[in-house]
Amino acid sequence: MTLEMGFGRTDVTPRIGVELCGFGPFLHRRSIGVRDRLWARAMAVRLGDYGAILVSCDLIQVDAATTAVVRQQVNGATGLPPERIMIHCTHTHSGPVTGPLQGWGVLDVPYVEVLPQRLVRAAVSAWEALQPATLAHAEVPCPGIGLNREYDRDAPPLAEVLAEDWRPARPELTDTTCQVLVARAGDHVLGFASYFGCHPVVCCQETRYIHGDFAGVATNLLEREHPGSVGLFLQGAQGDVNTCVVHKPEVESLLALDVVAGRYARSVRAGMAQAEPVPVDVLACVSQPVVLSRRPVTAAQLQQQLDAAEAIMHAPGASDADGEVRMAAVRMLAYRRLLQQMSRGEDLSPPAELQGLRLGPIALLGTPLEVFQAIKNEVRAGARSAAVMLLGLTNDGLGYAPDRPTAAKGGYAADVVPLILGQLPFAAIHDELVAHLLELEARLYAR
Repeated sequence: MTLEMGFGRTDVTPRIGVELCGFGPFLHRRSIGVRDRLWARAMAVRLGDYGAILVSCDLIQVDAATTAVVRQQVNGATGLPPERIMIHCTHTHSGPVTGPLQGWGVLDVPYVEVLPQRLVRAAVSAWEALQPATLAHAEVPCPGIGLNREYDRDAPPLAEVLAEDWRPARPELTDTTCQVLVARAGDHVLGFASYFGCHPVVCCQETRYIHGDFAGVATNLLEREHPGSVGLFLQGAQGDVNTCVVHKPEVESLLALDVVAGRYARSVRAGMAQAEPVPVDVLACVSQPVVLSRRPVTAAQLQQQLDAAEAIMHAPGASDADGEVRMAAVRMLAYRRLLQQMSRGEDLSPPAELQGLRLGPIALLGTPLEVFQAIKNEVRAGARSAAVMLLGLTNDGLGYAPDRPTAAKGGYAADVVPLILGQLPFAAIHDELVAHLLELEARLYAR
């Protein structure tokens, strides 16, 4: 059978003025300009009568409802079953709000309503562009980008990290390589995909320009170097890894953005040059619903926590300019929602979707989470595929999947982010997710 591949993209840049997502509660980061456009980029693959589509979006996340709409419409246009359509996000913090993140930005209704049709156009155009192709793969060094924010908390001074020879104190706690896929028709590059795990944010809460963070800027650059090609960035295990530049003032951040993007583009460029052909004799895609257990809680405990949050909100002299008050509002909304769900008898541990795509010896394992490096390392060590890419923010956005030590100590990733999403913290996400992902990969080989 002949491998066929096709690529497509659509512009998903919002209009200027929409609120940007990320960095803190009720910041009202209204965009004032477009630095780099945002894209939904799609890769379609077909082997015989079996096909699949992967869409990568320059967005912070999409929710499961959006994924369902996109899948339904792509199914109508292509005939592909929904479980063979994967919607992935790069997790930019300089794009619009696209999910239920309470306090971390306000959904712009016109934007989110037209977003699905834009993602559909990217997917369908990739499917319609299918043609005989060869696939090549490389894993190459990718230094000087990330540092682990859980274990190396203080970022070095800007002048230090912008030096070309800068490296984190403990590079083994970050991704030190990136993986690159290149699809060619003859000598022509149809498209490419690069995989790397690093929270993409270079900029700060003061930044008001729309762009795709370092991943989007780098991919735009590489596409221009290969006219007519489409490049996907695949976000990996980035839950505990920041870029070396974060939370600096706006001017410095925007200048550093090009430096970090340039470093990443240089690594991907090397990967494209070094990529070796991959025999794709099997194409498989599976979707697996899983239940990731949540910490048990009683209605009385939730009410007590709600009372504490409301006490901060309603204290004499409380001001909405106070960050503690704004954060209390986030907790208040979460506890109210959880109490309402509990009173209706709803399950507070709803199922999540994991999705796998196998391209011969290569496995892409998609999760709706911001996965920590230690989890990814365990999955890679236990997997049978020659190359494994563990993707975050796929088909939904369910917050962080912290490793065991981070979950044990609590804090932002383990305790706060679930509340931003109006959910309970996970109970044993590290062990459960590793087991589920290895089971998912095994199913890719059982087809």
